[in-house]
Amino acid sequence: MKAGMKYRICLVVLAAVVSVCGTVSADMGRSIREFGVLPENSAKVNAQNLQKAIDWAAVRGAALFVEPSAEPYRVDGGIVLRRNASLIGVQGPVGRGTRHPDKPQPVGSVFAIEDETHPFLTVETATQIRGIQFWYPKQTLAEPSKIIAYPPTIQVSPTHGAQGVTLSCLTFFGEYLAMDFKARPDAICEQILIEHCYGYPLSGTFVQIDYCYDIPRILHCHVNPANRRFIDGQYDKKVVDAVMARRTFCYWFDHTDNAQLIDLFAFGTWGGIWLGPATYGQLTNFNLDCVAVGIHKLGNSSFGRNWQIAQGSIIANAGAPLEEIHPLIVEGKGHTAISNVEAFSGPNGALTTVGQSQDFLLVRGSKHLTVSLTGCRMRNYAADEPITIENPEALVQAAVCVDKAEEAYNRLR
Repeated sequence: MKAGMKYRICLVVLAAVVSVCGTVSADMGRSIREFGVLPENSAKVNAQNLQKAIDWAAVRGAALFVEPSAEPYRVDGGIVLRRNASLIGVQGPVGRGTRHPDKPQPVGSVFAIEDETHPFLTVETATQIRGIQFWYPKQTLAEPSKIIAYPPTIQVSPTHGAQGVTLSCLTFFGEYLAMDFKARPDAICEQILIEHCYGYPLSGTFVQIDYCYDIPRILHCHVNPANRRFIDGQYDKKVVDAVMARRTFCYWFDHTDNAQLIDLFAFGTWGGIWLGPATYGQLTNFNLDCVAVGIHKLGNSSFGRNWQIAQGSIIANAGAPLEEIHPLIVEGKGHTAISNVEAFSGPNGALTTVGQSQDFLLVRGSKHLTVSLTGCRMRNYAADEPITIENPEALVQAAVCVDKAEEAYNRLR
């Protein structure tokens, strides 16, 4: 294929991926290969050349095409995705994995990361990463003692924060912490969109966001130890148990205004979703499977610390002694509205399970808070009652719910 034709094809693919209308010009995007990012290069050389490519793209608001390849691009960390630049690959989220025909590795738009010291990508404002696979080839599948605690794959700029970041159609294989948006009060992040991302973080945390005051959106994400099954198998039961033992949450949020959390799946992390004291928003259409705690909601004020939680399923059955297993925990201040949420438990061969939860909902603390439940189905809990109230100041109302005996459950306290 002639070089000119190949270049035009790259631009056409870029245009299709980012939905650009009209004529594609040379400054809209270029392949990273034009800057010397090549499968045959060392990770150090590729990191240097990728940074040069990003620097070129940043001043133009351009996109860089991560050209698909049978061999991944081996790249060191410490790369800064500077303001206005985009990295675009060809993949949708590829849970279960793309696979080379002859060896256990992914193919396509793949970065192979071996750097154990630096975060791979630090993102600044008005940036985009889309359609890329991140692979850690040295990460263990079977031995908990050999888990490598890699730095985050993607992190917010610690000095500048980031406002307006899109992370879409990304897949992570062997990551320790996928997306770290724990910003600082003096360098906040805002308008963070994370959608259609798949992985299984060996720290137990896939996404964490802090100090994001303008509507963070986490949509359609899937965390599962079987996500790399078609590459080289899935994580051993011992590794999943080790992840559970870290007692971390898959999705973690604090200091966020009106967060939008939609269609989130987690399997084999100690906690599903942590809604910190300084948060409020909506959580809908979720499945938290094989966790110890499904959702832990806190609040530090009676104003603006309210969550609407709806249309979800929680299987709390693992990771802790029975008395510590709770599909839902609410404490602090504020209001929690729970509707059409079901919880049940049982065995699962992918990890060590208890097979029951202690209850459906634990309400604890000493400050006034309110909880309403409607249309919830509650079963496979060990306690006599599905709701445990350890907070004398709590107002808890349940209506048209169903308990473990499949009897109507209504309560006002």
